[in-house]
Amino acid sequence: MRIRLPALLFVAILAACQAPTSQPTVGAAKVEVSGVAQAGPVCPVERQPPDPACADRPVAGAILVVTENGDEVTRTTSAADGTFHLRLAPGEYQLVPQPAQGLMGTAQPIALTVRTGEAVEPLVVAYDTGIR
Repeated sequence: MRIRLPALLFVAILAACQAPTSQPTVGAAKVEVSGVAQAGPVCPVERQPPDPACADRPVAGAILVVTENGDEVTRTTSAADGTFHLRLAPGEYQLVPQPAQGLMGTAQPIALTVRTGEAVEPLVVAYDTGIR
């Protein structure tokens, strides 16, 4: 016995059985991105050799927004020791620090490239204390 399928139904079944070739990978592995938010200078005069008491200090509670093509992807807040951690899919991002209480201005945005299988160097978000 032979079954005849309408041509349009046959094409739809065939298309459903073929693997997509140009769609992005869904659930691509995310990459760990970490860093520290810190503020400096801490002392009005830098000395040589540097005084450990004048080392940049951690910024707790710094809000860091990650954008892609100008749209917010995620955000994180730095811990008490200034550290932060994110997991991002491969892509091109901007890490945009938000103003932090008690510090002058805002730290500069950081361009960030995330690639599958490649470690991302720890980031340093540098806030200005205003001490001169």
